[in-house]
Formats: sequence, C-alpha cells, structure tokens
Amino acid sequence: MSAPDYYRKPDFNMDYHQPPVMYQPGSQYGGPAEAMSPAVAPIGVPPGLEYLTQIDQILIHQILELVKAFVGFYLNIRYEIKNNLGQIIYKVQEEIDCCNRNCYGLLRSFDMTFKDDAGREVIRLIRPLRCVSCWCPCCLQEMEVQAPPGTTIGYVKQDWHPCLPQFSIQGANKETLMKLDGPCFACNCCGDVNFELKGKDGGKPIGRISKQWSGLLKEVFTDTDNFGIQFPLDLDVKMKAVLMGACFLIDFMFFEKVGEANQRSTVFS
Repeated sequence: MSAPDYYRKPDFNMDYHQPPVMYQPGSQYGGPAEAMSPAVAPIGVPPGLEYLTQIDQILIHQILELVKAFVGFYLNIRYEIKNNLGQIIYKVQEEIDCCNRNCYGLLRSFDMTFKDDAGREVIRLIRPLRCVSCWCPCCLQEMEVQAPPGTTIGYVKQDWHPCLPQFSIQGANKETLMKLDGPCFACNCCGDVNFELKGKDGGKPIGRISKQWSGLLKEVFTDTDNFGIQFPLDLDVKMKAVLMGACFLIDFMFFEKVGEANQRSTVFS
C-alpha cells in the first residue's frame, strides 16, 4: 500500500544519506514523549530541537480547513511537520486576530507557534507587516525565528531582485549564512517548484525547499500546500529551524490564496 502524496520523499537527487531514526518524535509511535528525547541534549541545541540533529529532510503538510475551501475564509492555519516516514515532529498554529487577517490578507503580520508532542512551544515565527512587490525594495519581506520563544536564532530576509525571488538566511546578528534562489515564475502548474539552498557566496546547491505538486484537482479546488525541505545533515540545528521559517514565508508570498484572488507567481505581483 503506497503512502499518501504528502508523505513522499522529495526528489532532490543530491545523494544525501539519512541514518536510521534513533528517537521517534512522539509518544504515539512507540513510547512516552519524555522517553523519546536523547538523555543528554547536544551542546548549543535549543530545547525541543534535538530531533532535528538526526535528520536531513522534513515534510510540511497544511491541514485543510473545510470552511476555508467552501466560503473563502477560515480561522487559523494549521500545519504538521513530519519526518520522511510521515511521523509528526511538530504541530504549527498561526496566531492572528480576525481584523488583521481580513484587512491585510496575505500581507498580514502574524506569529506562528511550533509545539512538540508534549505540547511545549519550541519555535516561534514572527512576521511583521511588509510589502511583497519588488517595486518597493525598501520594505521587503522578513521573518524572525525564535527558539525557544523569546530567543532569536535567525532571520529570513527577502533580497531585492528585478526578476527572481531570492532570500538570505541569516543568523541571530543578521549575518548572512546562506542564500535561497527561486524560479522566475513560481507556479506549480504541473510539477514541483524548487527554491535552491546555496552558500552565502552562491555555488552548488546544498539543499532545497520544494513546493510539491499535489495533483490537478487539489491544486485547482483547494489551497492545501505540501512542502519538502532538504538540508545537510550536519547543518546547525538553528539554521534548520530558520529554513522552516523560510518555507512558511515562501508559502505565504507565492502559494497561499485569499478568497477568489489568485496566488502570486512572480516578485512583481
């Protein structure tokens, strides 16, 4: 029996090797939540992020809200972050008031909370209200990533480019550590849309954020998004968390829709 589409391993073809899972992410997969964490947390790893040290890829699945699909609005967006076996690592919830959502749409500011299997908030994303068009280069998109909440570990910052969606992955002091380069036309008409992860000076890709093609019916009639993220296994766990923030920022910039409005596909719209 084949796994659902959103469990499928992204086709990155980068010859990365992922070791066997040593600690399952939740109690529903083999034991109490407290028994699943390493006995000694690695030095410098924020609490709740220990499991990320063992993996080089994750899947992000958006939970379909039926109210959203039929009448064009919904309460809060929810996501599940999973390993390549489809096991839940974190549950993500958007925190936003109704006025902000309805007045500003996809431009809205918001906080997103990541909770582990024990219900602890381990990561918080903070997105301020910013412009989305390259015609306004002085106020482009940015997202702050905190782990644990209250401690900033990095930022995702949109870089100005006349044609391409480009982002800088930054550390806690806003120093650029990596780059993300997207396609000129970010629309998954019949296939995946890939944002290549590179070193701060460019060069060969070392990872990827991929908006996965869900099939014609799902893409046309629903707004459920599935993403895959791949990164080097030995990447700083804090940067793995920042890359998850980058994925959510990309989703809101290019793949989310509000009511009858079409999704954006370029840096101009």
